[in-house]
Amino acid sequence: MSTPNPILTGIACRCPRCGKGRLFSGYLQLAPSCPQCGLDYDFADSGDGPAVFVIFLVAPVVIILALIVGASFTIPPWMHLVLWIPTTLILSLALLPPFKGVLVNVQYRHDAHEGHQ
Repeated sequence: MSTPNPILTGIACRCPRCGKGRLFSGYLQLAPSCPQCGLDYDFADSGDGPAVFVIFLVAPVVIILALIVGASFTIPPWMHLVLWIPTTLILSLALLPPFKGVLVNVQYRHDAHEGHQ
């Protein structure tokens, strides 16, 4: 049995070993184990990594969009708030689970563990 691609299974929020079982039991809450293959998800600790990567992706996208809109249209400052605050929230919340899934899958693939001295 070949190991599934950690990027694709992570984006799909699937088990890193079988690629079929659900990775999450809630929005960002990892399931205790894979319902398909039984892999225990205790190894997984993505920390703040997903949030950092989402910030690094969403912030430039929203800034570039705001600059394009500001250069193309004359809108009042409050309209920028109405446009970009919800856009930032929606993009951030939509991207967090796939980013966490990718980090957990890559962590499994590379057998990464917390450093010990």
